[in-house]
Amino acid sequence: MMMDDTQVLNYIDQHGSIQNSVEYAHSVNVDHQQLYGIINSLTLSEILAFEKKECVKASPTGEGLEIIQLGQSPEIKLVTLLINSPDGVDVSILKEKLGASFDSAVMNSRKNQWVTQEKGSTIMKKADTITQIPDDAALKQLKIVTEKFVFTELDKVKGKNLEELKLIEYANLNVKDDTDPNYTQSKQQLIDQGKFLSSAAFSQLKSRKLVKVDTIKYFYVTKGPKFSVQRQKQETDLTSDLLATGNWESASFKPYNFKAHGKRSENGYLHTLLKVRTEFRKVFLELGFEEMTTNNFVESSFWNFDALFQPQQHPARDAHDTFFLEYPKECISLPTDGYVETVQKTHENGGFGSIGYRYDWKIEEAKKNLLRTHTTAVSSRYLRDLGKELQSGVPFRPRKFFSIDRVFRNETPDATHLCEFHQIEGMVIDKNLTLGDMIGLFEQFFAKIGITDIKFKPAYNPYTEPSMEIFSNHPVRGLVEVGNSGMFRPEMLLPMGIPEDVTVLAWGLSLERPTMIKYRVSNIRDLVGHEVDLRQVQKNPICRLNK
Repeated sequence: MMMDDTQVLNYIDQHGSIQNSVEYAHSVNVDHQQLYGIINSLTLSEILAFEKKECVKASPTGEGLEIIQLGQSPEIKLVTLLINSPDGVDVSILKEKLGASFDSAVMNSRKNQWVTQEKGSTIMKKADTITQIPDDAALKQLKIVTEKFVFTELDKVKGKNLEELKLIEYANLNVKDDTDPNYTQSKQQLIDQGKFLSSAAFSQLKSRKLVKVDTIKYFYVTKGPKFSVQRQKQETDLTSDLLATGNWESASFKPYNFKAHGKRSENGYLHTLLKVRTEFRKVFLELGFEEMTTNNFVESSFWNFDALFQPQQHPARDAHDTFFLEYPKECISLPTDGYVETVQKTHENGGFGSIGYRYDWKIEEAKKNLLRTHTTAVSSRYLRDLGKELQSGVPFRPRKFFSIDRVFRNETPDATHLCEFHQIEGMVIDKNLTLGDMIGLFEQFFAKIGITDIKFKPAYNPYTEPSMEIFSNHPVRGLVEVGNSGMFRPEMLLPMGIPEDVTVLAWGLSLERPTMIKYRVSNIRDLVGHEVDLRQVQKNPICRLNK
């Protein structure tokens, strides 16, 4: 049933208040939540006022309602069966007929001395004193509870240490306690009507789980300072029409709620990957690294592969691993200072202690444009520029570089791989560096990002020797790879003009994997692309890699 505010206002106008909103909603057959909406709206307009209160309420349980529907308690059903069978009934038959209520029926029948059963016998009989079906007290008591809501206000009895069941009895009698002058009279009236429910009887019903007592929250509603049965429409805005006509003087304006939360401002948010990237960048800068310029996504095969002493027949250079450009298909130019020729000779015949790869190196392959497969292509350009500086007489000094940017691989996307991802790369250039220096450097770097338990495994890369894969123990996945590393080979460095006594340590890892672990993302598609949840981008906390 739908209710409007006029019905509520008329009731309060006639009765002065709504003593209990739950009782009132029940009496007019409306949902209490709907009534609350009307009361709250009228209260905001100061037409009504209300207080929040609590009370206790008694009502039958599901089992109690079943007894009322059947019109018979389990113990009466048992006695009826026995009265109709003077010689008694086998217990197994009684269990079949009474079902789950058998134990309750037997217990209460024995308590009332209605049944007998000889020791060792399976036959149960009615007691000799039972000549007719007894009065069904449990059914009558349940009907009393059902006939009306039984309430008592909690705030009236706080501190009196009264039993909950006594409160129910007093509420049913409409008295405060047994000292009330009307207690005896009210009690006798209910007894005469067959509607008295003592606290002892109620206690028994509750112990049998036939009734329950709930705490109910309700509202005590009274007239507000602007109470009127006839409501005036409240204006929400002071309009030009109200000002022009002068109606603003008599208009009723809806009060502003200054405590209401305004709409959240749409600020810019850092993507989750950028938060982790910022933290990695901070780690590199704290360790004294210089950042390389990496905005050259399109690269020639020469700088991406050949300059790194990676042979032209290497599987990584196949179309199923690399994105080659159709237009422009080839780069405009390659270095003309003899560096390309030196790289060609090193590939074909070796040098610097190497025999090379023994194949015909082709300039056409080196000129092919591609989307860079790693940021090491940037490192190769920086190393060549450094080599030219040293050859021109610039004194050597140790250098440290890093880069974090996108790279591209022709891979099948799945939960952990995409065709486009970010590579984090570090490079240290100094004289007389050893494998021990490399391990120590990696331990220092990974400790900065919160990874202290790292292990190393020998690996192969065309342009580093020795090479190592870096692993760490993940709390769920166990040992996982966190990076790849190595010392750049002399076949790569010496043609660039790097002196023989200078060693270059390098390592790299992806940005996506630590981000997925940090923010507990199981599918990389939820991190990058059109399926990203923008709400998560807004809610994700700042990144602290060592926490």
